[in-house]
Order: sequence, then structure tokens, then C-alpha cells
Amino acid sequence: MVMACRGDGRTRDVLLAMLLAGGAGFAAGMWPGVRQFDVFGAVLLVGVHVPLVVLRRWPGAALTALVVAALPYHLMQYQHHALVPAEVVALFGYAVLGRRVRIVLTVVGALLGTCVVGMAMRAGGSSVREQIAVVEAVVAIAIAVQVWRSHRARVAAITERAERAERTREEEARRRVAEERLRIARDLHDLLAHSITVIGVQAGAAAHLLRGERPLDRDELSDALTSIAATCREARTELRGTLQVLRSTDVGSPAETLPGLDGIADLVRAARTAGLVVTLDGEDAGPLPPEVGVAAYRIVQEALTNVVKHAGASRVAVGLTRADGALVVRVADDGRGPSGGTPEGFGVLGMIERARSVGGTLDAAPGDGAGFVVTAVLPLSVPSARTLG
Repeated sequence: MVMACRGDGRTRDVLLAMLLAGGAGFAAGMWPGVRQFDVFGAVLLVGVHVPLVVLRRWPGAALTALVVAALPYHLMQYQHHALVPAEVVALFGYAVLGRRVRIVLTVVGALLGTCVVGMAMRAGGSSVREQIAVVEAVVAIAIAVQVWRSHRARVAAITERAERAERTREEEARRRVAEERLRIARDLHDLLAHSITVIGVQAGAAAHLLRGERPLDRDELSDALTSIAATCREARTELRGTLQVLRSTDVGSPAETLPGLDGIADLVRAARTAGLVVTLDGEDAGPLPPEVGVAAYRIVQEALTNVVKHAGASRVAVGLTRADGALVVRVADDGRGPSGGTPEGFGVLGMIERARSVGGTLDAAPGDGAGFVVTAVLPLSVPSARTLG
């Protein structure tokens, strides 16, 4: 198929060169210029048209050969107009296929123009006007070719910019979708993992009371069930607020629907119902950007969930302090700590992502003596592009 296409193209080039040469020979014989058209002129005329056969493959060499043959033709005062079609085709072809087009076309146009004008002035008379007309035609074609090439380059550049912009928009859309999916997964993990863990511990305590050998304490059982109901209500309220933000509804702003620093006390109370001794220092850390408050709440929530589920601890200390323009969140327990030095699952990764979402850092490592310590440093100046949740 490729060889057939190349063969067809070469055949068309040969036929075009023969057609232009025949027309030029006819014009030079019928309307001779200053000098009568003879055999030498016919040889030069054919020599001008032969390079057109290879113009598509070697545009630079073809244009050079054409100029070399055309210059003596014009210098010997043969019919100048006869070569105009071949010269126009060569100039246009080089403009489409060649390199350094502007410089080459300018030089070629200047050579042809100088040659024709010089010979016309030597001939004198009305021939001057005719040859100037030829020069104008060649120069006009060269200018037209340059305008066309510039327009094509400009259109190609505009098309490329549009395609690049479209690719950028698609990549940005995919990136935002991925970030939104990650945020939704993180929100649901933080909310449901904590609530389910606390409810599980409270339900286990209630079952233990029912199965115990000592007489049933109805008040103690009522307290356990009341704690379960309260945890369910809190989880339902927080889930509703999270879904409102994810759906971009008009029901409240993110600062109104999502928890913040003021909700950490509720987390501490819920952890206490699970049998832990929890202390909270720095609950009133002052006003914070909503993003920082949400991140601090989620980090404490996940840290306490990990303590209840994995640590086997009895005491937990939660601290909130301001230092060097940042909020420092610290959760330390006295449990056995994770077996490999860091807990398994997505909890620590989620806390790290929370801290990074507001430009902060988080460190989770075993304590000096026993247990595990989570320390987050959250800057109080958060870029406006950060996302709540």
C-alpha cells in the first residue's frame, strides 16, 4: 500500500512537470521575448522543470537546481513569463516542505527579481514594464506563500494549545475526582471506625453485666445502653453533616456542620465509657481556622479509636497546645503499643493525610517507656485552597 502511494505520487509529479514544461515551451515559442526561443533555450526550459519531479522528496535540492537553470534562461533574455508557473510551484512546494523557508525564499526571490529587472533595463523600451510585472508576480507569490505558511503555523499552534488545555482539564478533573474519593473514604473511615469501635466496647460491657455472676445492676446496665444510644446519635449527626458537605448542599456551612476542637471533649467522654482513664489538657486552645479544627478533631478521634481497639491501655493523655504559630495535638497511651512499631491498617495513614491537608506534619511512634504517642503539628495559617473534611 505504501509503495503504491509513493508510486502514484511520483507519477503525479512527473505528469505535472511535463504539463508545465509543455505549456512553458508553447508560450516561449508563440510569444518570444527579447531573444528568439531556440534549442539552447528549450534545454534550459526543460532543465528548469526537471527538478519539479523530486521537489516532494528533496525540496531544498530541487529549488536550488531550478534556480541554477532559471538564472541563465532569464539572463539570455528568453521569454520570462514562461517560467513563472514552474517558479511559483517550486517556491510554494519549498514553503510547504522545506527548512529555513523565510531566508531561502527571500534569497531566491531577490536573485530572480534582480536578474529579471537587470535584463529588462538592458533591453529597454516596453520590455521594462513587462519584466517588472514578472518580478511583481514572483514577489507576490513569495509573499503569499509566507502569509499562508505563517497562517498554517499559527493555526497549528492554536490547535496544539487547545489540545494541551483540554488534556490539562481532563487531568485536573481526574485529579480532583481522586482527591474527592480519598477525602470521602477518609471521612467515612474516621467517623464509622470510631463510632463502631466505641459502640462495640460499650455493647461488650453491657453483655458482660448480663452474663456476670454478681447480681445485675440495672443502673449500670442502663448507663451502658444509654452510652450506646448517645454514641449512635452523635455518629448519625456527624454523618449527616459530612454528607451535607460531600453533596455541597446549602444546609449550613462546612464550619457549622463539621466537628472541630469543641467536639474533642465528646470524644474523650466516649473513650471513658469504653473503660479508659482519659485526661484532656488545653481544651480551650482559642479560635482556630475551621480546617485546623476539623483536622485536630479527626486526628484525636482516630488516635483514640486505635487505643480502644489495639493498645490494651488503661490511661490516655490528650494534649492541645499552641507553639510557634501552630497547634500541637498529642495523644499518648500506656498500652503495649503495636507489635511492629507502627499500627497496621489505614489509621495512621489517614491521620498523616489529615495533617498534610492543612500543611502540617504527624509523627506516630512508640513512647519512651511504654505505649504509643501520636504528635501532630498543624499550622494555624492554612492556604485557602485547602478542603474541609
